[in-house]
Amino acid sequence: MRDALTTEPQFGGGQFPEEPLLHLRSIRSASCPHRGIGQALAAEALARNARQVYAGTRRPLAHPDARVTPLTLDVTSPEQVQAAAGEIGSLDVLINNAGIALMDDLTDPTAIERHLAVNLFGTYAVTQAFLPALSRSRGAIVNILSLNSLAPLPRIPAYSISNAAAFSLTQSLRALLAGQGVRVHAVLAGPVDTDMLRGVDIPKASPESVARAIFDAVDNGEEDIFPDSASAFIADSWHDGAAKALERQLAQAAHAAS
Repeated sequence: MRDALTTEPQFGGGQFPEEPLLHLRSIRSASCPHRGIGQALAAEALARNARQVYAGTRRPLAHPDARVTPLTLDVTSPEQVQAAAGEIGSLDVLINNAGIALMDDLTDPTAIERHLAVNLFGTYAVTQAFLPALSRSRGAIVNILSLNSLAPLPRIPAYSISNAAAFSLTQSLRALLAGQGVRVHAVLAGPVDTDMLRGVDIPKASPESVARAIFDAVDNGEEDIFPDSASAFIADSWHDGAAKALERQLAQAAHAAS
């Protein structure tokens, strides 16, 4: 494993094969490395011998492993995003995990705006800022989304809308960056036992199992990753389905026209 970066999730009032394709030296994670999926992703990267893990977090972070470098990062702050990008030399994997999920009923447009600011535009901003480093390394982008990218949960419609938009962004980046050798992955997870679902009595996957599944799938070159039992049931039908076929067809047509 080489260098990686991960970003921090934000939570709000609703709570609701032999040779791997990826040799991680440096990972930047736009997720919190001291709880939930962010913590599990950082731990898994270190377990896979990442040389360095850059951890984007809005709060001060002390980590016992010297390979972890905290970066102050609010994905909605252009200044912090650019400053974080300036602190990194090489980068092999960017993990966009920042997000909010608040209950709403679509009566207030600011709920949609708030979700899009983090879940869509935050992901876009961080990706663009770190893209030069990823292009040099011919690395990978991993966007942590959810099954609500494919179908909305009516109790959190603004979150679902932002996830659908972020998935479309992921698919577009995948087609546009393929010529630069940058791979783009979408993680379409089911319920995970994190702060976001604290107190919700439903079956949930552990963050650790999800993190392992994500890295395994990236190593295997899977574009769309279904990392838990709740999402795995859709994997085969998705990979062989009409929507995925259309994505590939449109990407090929765009390449042929360019």
